[in-house]
Amino acid sequence: MAKIKFQRKRNKILERKAGIKPGSLVISAEAYKPRFFLISFSETHFEESELNSYQELIKRFKEKPNARHWIDIRGYGDQNMLEQFILDFTLHPLQMEDVINDYQRPKVEEFGENRLFIITRMLRWSPEFKSLVDVQLSIFTGANYILTLQSDYGDCLDPLRERIRIGKGVIRTRPTMYMAYAVLDVVLDYYFPVMAEIGHYMEELEQKVLRQPSKSTLTEVLDLKSELVKLRRITWPERDLMNELLRMDDATIPDSLKVYFRDAYDHAVQLIDLVENHREMSSSLVELYMSTVSNRMNEIMKVLTIISSIFIPLSFIVGLYGMNFAHEDPETGRVFRYSMPELYEPYSYPILLGLMGILILFQLYFFYKKGWFRSF
Repeated sequence: MAKIKFQRKRNKILERKAGIKPGSLVISAEAYKPRFFLISFSETHFEESELNSYQELIKRFKEKPNARHWIDIRGYGDQNMLEQFILDFTLHPLQMEDVINDYQRPKVEEFGENRLFIITRMLRWSPEFKSLVDVQLSIFTGANYILTLQSDYGDCLDPLRERIRIGKGVIRTRPTMYMAYAVLDVVLDYYFPVMAEIGHYMEELEQKVLRQPSKSTLTEVLDLKSELVKLRRITWPERDLMNELLRMDDATIPDSLKVYFRDAYDHAVQLIDLVENHREMSSSLVELYMSTVSNRMNEIMKVLTIISSIFIPLSFIVGLYGMNFAHEDPETGRVFRYSMPELYEPYSYPILLGLMGILILFQLYFFYKKGWFRSF
């Protein structure tokens, strides 16, 4: 169900981009009504609020020019607000188009004077649908502010908000570019629990493949492989994003901050290693499924072979004595000595049954000595 919704969403994005003017803001009818959050802070001051309108947000933002601000807008369902947002923060319409067409690759662009436009993707694992849920997070940096925009109301940034509230660490004393790093770092940190949940799910699938290798299990394995391909398409650009940030000149990102981005780059590399490892394990699950099914088929064939081996000589005996050759000529009364005379012996039937039973026991003993029953 989640995959169907994701595909429909992606199809709508592709459809609305065909033939329209570059930089046009086409708002989906399914877009959420925007919510406005503002965190203003300094070394000694902190203020956090959810505001009722964009106008109120801008007013509160301009009232404190000496503070640093985190402007957080969640939901794109107001085109007039987005157009005014472009004007107030001197953004390019193409950038805002990338923001609202929210299935972009992670990337970073430098614009204006030491300003950055960053796109990253927040991930979580859906236990219900056994699939990845990713939401685009767009970040703009300025001299005394950072802007974050996303299409959904929920995100993974609450630990960062809590750090700012309590003044933990150096986040209140650092420039806004450090704030951009902190956002990216939290987003990447949440990839690791997702990888852990995928690992647990793969262990469950492995047990299912070993115990009950059904077609539905194979479907789950193949679905997981497609999710890992999607995860790979996200993590590799995240590493490239961090690499681009490290290459920027000192005027944009000072050396004192690059050490933090280098740490985030290391995290991205670790994530790629985990993704590749999980992809190899998912391929091994497919091979394990095929091997398990083949082994079960071999066991079935072994049982059928034993049954056939038992009944083949019995069928031969029954067929031989079912030929009904006459013992004597009904017209002349002449006796044919070699035409199954044992059929007319008084105990021929129980003797024949006994011989067939002995033959069965002998075959079972022979199969047992060969070890055919040990795997049952």
